[in-house]
Amino acid sequence: MELLIERFLLYGKTQLSFSRHTEKSYRFDLSEFLKFCAENGVKNESSLNTVVIRRYLSYITSKNLSRNSVIRKISAVRSFINYLVENKMIKTNPFEMISIPKKAQTLPSFFTEEEMDKLIEENEPSKVLSKDPDYHFAFRDYAILMLLYSSGLRRSELVSLNYGDVDFISGFVRVYGKGRKERIVPVGENALKALKNYADTRADISSSSPLFVNKNGKRITDTAVFLILKKMAKRAKFTRKIKPHMLRHSFATHLLNNGCDIRGVSEMLGHSSLATTQIYTHLSVEKLKEVYNKAHPRAKKEGLKEE
Repeated sequence: MELLIERFLLYGKTQLSFSRHTEKSYRFDLSEFLKFCAENGVKNESSLNTVVIRRYLSYITSKNLSRNSVIRKISAVRSFINYLVENKMIKTNPFEMISIPKKAQTLPSFFTEEEMDKLIEENEPSKVLSKDPDYHFAFRDYAILMLLYSSGLRRSELVSLNYGDVDFISGFVRVYGKGRKERIVPVGENALKALKNYADTRADISSSSPLFVNKNGKRITDTAVFLILKKMAKRAKFTRKIKPHMLRHSFATHLLNNGCDIRGVSEMLGHSSLATTQIYTHLSVEKLKEVYNKAHPRAKKEGLKEE
């Protein structure tokens, strides 16, 4: 089955437009499934049946994983088996008689507007360099922060950008999201200025050059973006765990909280379904109180009649 898994991953990459993250996750999960099959006497794809799948589900649920991690592993195996069925390598689909748990819906973590102000302020290049004159990446890090928050890009989308993908005149960036779908996203003036200042620190930059590079002049990685943001959060004295995706969540939440149409937010995020965007329609406690005070006729003291 190892060869079949490789063929499936190649099919997913070329025909289903798997992202790098999806391909990496599926490869890991399917290699784990392959090991399970070997240890349980499943010699080839013809031996895959409902009993085997139920045993595998029991195996992964006993590993004390999060609900979403279990669902991801199931999804990888089910996609692989669907591929086998569609290509007539097995006759029946063992998943047909099995109920799959649904993904847990959790509200996304995001920064408040005040936290974003602090994060941006504490990482302005002039402030960083005044404390650490030898740090050579202050302009790059600041440009990364500003672009992520200004345009709500995924981390993988940001590291894939070339300099030519940014239209400095019109104020847009061309992004290739999941499934290599192209979209055009607005970039705010402050973020454009940060990008220009960073570009001025680089020599021989062209339209085909990676937008963000490391100390060796190579394109930065997803992991590098995580470490950069972690360092920036430390400068701002944040105590909770920080992830790059929180900037995307903050982008969407702040736009909606300030009256942006959900369809516009959905388009900028690159969501294929409006339902995916609706998770961002939650309001912060502060915003909820503000809306309540403005809307409820007896919410404020001045609205009450004196006895």
